[in-house]
Amino acid sequence: MYHIFRSGRTMQQLANQPDIDFKSETYKDAYSRVNAIVIEGEQEAHENYLKLAELLSEHKDDLIRLSKMESRHKKGFEACGRNLQVTPDLEFAKQFFAQLHQNFQIAAQEGKIVTCLLIQSLIIECFAIAAYNIYIPVADDFARKITEGVVKDEYSHLNFGEVWLKEHFEESKAELEEANRQNLPIVWQMLNQVADDAEVLAMEKEALVEDFMIQYGEALSNIGFNTRDIMRLSAYGLRTA
Repeated sequence: MYHIFRSGRTMQQLANQPDIDFKSETYKDAYSRVNAIVIEGEQEAHENYLKLAELLSEHKDDLIRLSKMESRHKKGFEACGRNLQVTPDLEFAKQFFAQLHQNFQIAAQEGKIVTCLLIQSLIIECFAIAAYNIYIPVADDFARKITEGVVKDEYSHLNFGEVWLKEHFEESKAELEEANRQNLPIVWQMLNQVADDAEVLAMEKEALVEDFMIQYGEALSNIGFNTRDIMRLSAYGLRTA
């Protein structure tokens, strides 16, 4: 990826980490859903990259490598749940991702590679990175180490979607804008849905929104959109899906 990990803010948050009882029933109840979301998110990414490998056969090896990376991340987050003796609420997580999942599947069936890449490489990846950035400073020691490793992977690996979309920007622009209009509002619904549980884990909704918008704006810029375009596209997130 071309994003920059803002370690300065993370270290400051670490220094001001609140006193959290990781073993309380309230924490573990909220964690059962948040942990399930990250597990399901990595599973979605795993499956999406495999589907993209079918659609972009000339990049099959790279996409399968990314798929395997996401599968390793999933196993790491499963270990985080076991460490706290929490069973992830995977049914909740499947519903949480249901709309993005359905939109990706429809786009794949229609051969809309640009839409698939926007959903996976921009929306899901940026959502995940934002969540990990905000979670690391308030995580338990075991989960922090796991999540830091995942973030390093996300930042050190080339973001396939950004590069492909940049190379095909002119012919992809109209479909990108339509896909953004359809899918970005879903992120706001997702953030609202997880806000209460995230607060229990000491993750502020405002910080999640800010970090996501920074990541997403950088991704749109890397692809080729100018500042005015980015502001216009980002505004769709404030609308109701």
